[in-house]
Amino acid sequence: MINVVPGVPADFGDRIVARRTRIAAAYPGFVGANRTLLDAGCGNGASMLTLARHFAHCHGIDISENHLHAFRREADRRGIRNCTASFGDLCSAPLPEECFDRLISFEVIEHLPDEEQGVRNLHRLLKPGGMFAVTVPNKWWIFETHGAKLPLLPWHRVPLFSWLPRSIHERFANARIYTRRRIVQELVHAGFRVRDAFYVTAPMDRLTNPTLHKIATRVPMLATSVMVLGERID
Repeated sequence: MINVVPGVPADFGDRIVARRTRIAAAYPGFVGANRTLLDAGCGNGASMLTLARHFAHCHGIDISENHLHAFRREADRRGIRNCTASFGDLCSAPLPEECFDRLISFEVIEHLPDEEQGVRNLHRLLKPGGMFAVTVPNKWWIFETHGAKLPLLPWHRVPLFSWLPRSIHERFANARIYTRRRIVQELVHAGFRVRDAFYVTAPMDRLTNPTLHKIATRVPMLATSVMVLGERID
């Protein structure tokens, strides 16, 4: 079993935050002025603060009080009043059921001590018919996204380490890593319907030419993350 380490949230203003939220906001039917959004594993709240103007109310949960304090400071600084956050453990703490219209969870699932339980709880938090957007690190990216505890090597982001078989990778890695097929299977098993799954490239998802954009987002080696969008169907 992998010994995962806690994640570190992206800084406010990081391009990856803008990239993920832009994709989610542009997806047909995802945003709405009368809808609620949950950011599961919100960290410092960078993603939900970016999306706040698209929703009636946003709420984040996280296991780090330091991250939640950072969120509250930033929300106050920006004068954003429709976002709140509280402690929430996707694997063990009691969580409300069927409360939110939309859900995001960006680079969180790979850090959960109990991956299966955590994904089931994501399903419980979303209203039937509600939509989700999830990202996880891409196995085929050249560098190990979260690093690894590798003997005799001072640098823990060894190129191509993530390409090793899962049994070897998870013996040393600081977090799980996913193929597109693996994360889709995890979400379907929990009861979600997957609408779309694609690569978030670094940084070529910003290409404006439709043909080049399509090619870039289909080449696994160019992508840092896999993004999955779908809905709760029951």
